[in-house]
Amino acid sequence: MTYRAPIEDILLSLNHGAGLQAAVAAGHLGDYDSEITAQVLEEAGKFASDILAPLNRIGDKHGIKLEHNKVTTAPGWPDAYQRWIAAGWNAVSGPEQFGGQGLPSAVNAVCTEIWASSNMAFGLCPLLTLSAIDALHAHGSDALKNIYLGKLVSGEWTGTMQLTEPQAGSDVGALRTRAERAADGSYKIFGSKIFITYGDHDMTDNIVHFVLARLPDAPAGTKGISLFLIPKFLVNADGSLGARNDIFPSGVEHKLGIHASPTCTMTMGDHGGAIGYLIGEENRGMQCMFTMMNQARLGVALEGVGIADRAYQQALAYAQERKQGRAIGSTSTGSDPILKHPDVKRTLLLMRALTGAARTICYSTAVALDVAARSDDPKIKADAAARAALLTPIAKAFSTDIGTEVASFGVQIHGGMGFIEETGAAQHYRDARIAPIYEGTNGIQSIDLVTRKLGVNGGASVWALLDELSVIVKNVEACNDPAFGATGPRLRDALEALTRASKYLLEKLGSSTNEALAGATPYLRLFGSTLGGCALAAEALAARDLDNVGDPARYVTLARFFAENVAVQAGALERSVVDSAGALASADAVLTA
Repeated sequence: MTYRAPIEDILLSLNHGAGLQAAVAAGHLGDYDSEITAQVLEEAGKFASDILAPLNRIGDKHGIKLEHNKVTTAPGWPDAYQRWIAAGWNAVSGPEQFGGQGLPSAVNAVCTEIWASSNMAFGLCPLLTLSAIDALHAHGSDALKNIYLGKLVSGEWTGTMQLTEPQAGSDVGALRTRAERAADGSYKIFGSKIFITYGDHDMTDNIVHFVLARLPDAPAGTKGISLFLIPKFLVNADGSLGARNDIFPSGVEHKLGIHASPTCTMTMGDHGGAIGYLIGEENRGMQCMFTMMNQARLGVALEGVGIADRAYQQALAYAQERKQGRAIGSTSTGSDPILKHPDVKRTLLLMRALTGAARTICYSTAVALDVAARSDDPKIKADAAARAALLTPIAKAFSTDIGTEVASFGVQIHGGMGFIEETGAAQHYRDARIAPIYEGTNGIQSIDLVTRKLGVNGGASVWALLDELSVIVKNVEACNDPAFGATGPRLRDALEALTRASKYLLEKLGSSTNEALAGATPYLRLFGSTLGGCALAAEALAARDLDNVGDPARYVTLARFFAENVAVQAGALERSVVDSAGALASADAVLTA
């Protein structure tokens, strides 16, 4: 089926759920003119529908090929990428001094969702380039910026992020790739990396690799890691491409999904060492890499939203067309569309509600990042940075989990036809499954939330956010609109459960970290569900006062459904947070061969 970007839903979420409009009105985003937001997103939707979506199935079936240390992408990929560059999509949020358009990250976040919806395998390439831009802009020398940043911002060259190795996995402190200092100030890099997205391809004439490696005299663990920029082709003094660098794809993974995205094993140093240039300071590479990681984590979160929305759109279209059985009370003479059956309606509402909740959490993270970067008020900047730090693991884990769940529901709506590749429903499920693993698994995100984000300043960021959610709940309760049903009470219950669980974990962090970590994953789900439910309620309230959302009752219905079917699970999640440690303490007796 064709893809259509849900611009009306997106604008309501971005402007009123995530707070972009309020941030602009308060002057926190400089001179950004929010009037252009809709225009940019409409054009993004057209590009996605016309150019990227038609290639999605082609890429899945054709995949990529590695021959003679070169990767060839699927038919149509290089042409689509050149059209992408020409349309300026890679430069949307790039720094203006290097050719970017300088639009807010929140606007580009919406674009990222749209690219993932239309063609997740394609969207992965610019997603990593954006992370490379952030790292180079924040930590690179002026000389490196002048050579590489303009090319990365335009998309003429793409970027990669090379962290893990077979023996290291998520523990990057165990990496073995080594760097040696050269007399000219450069470095020689030796080693290999695995699972490198777009480590090689034929869409651009150069690729800029950002690689973690260890110097011979470096401290052990993560404190001894440095970050290096390693171009596929060296760059001459006049800006032209020079010799091929000693970094090659030595293998490609045969994956469950995203078949058109090359996932490479990269080998450096077989011919004397790959020439690299230090980013930041020696042994401070993790600080630089986290600049890339945080951008990538939000991007992956938006992939979860994007693939969920695509799966929902396809499932809805199928349910409207597929006829089977007769609905209760039907007066038709034949079979009815399956959409008329209550369980199918329930499943589709769940798909859309989860997608909408995750969308606003992601956009809220992006708006917080924008305010932190652009506000002139030091306190507002600091508060926004703390909010972005708190929301990032929630956005990444909650959104990618629901991406997989919603894609699975999409298969279920199709019935047996969903298990057959020709319908495309299975591809969404296969593609979605990598996102909970990417850029720090969702278990790691839960650990990050509980051990690093929850307790900052005694939980100040958490309490500030919960206060804001409480205001939303009060507004729902005060509106006295019967269409909201039990939305207010159910969200109030969820908010109280989240508050109690947060206090419990804060106490346990001071006395028994393992007991706190036992409940980390259900805690993140509890946080995401409560936050998402309140966001949908805020959007429903806003929709009633707007003239450009069509029928606002549909947003009220969506918020009510989420509150009465998803947020209502908060009590059970709270019990999981509090009670998880007991069984885990005895788990070794069960987890045996």
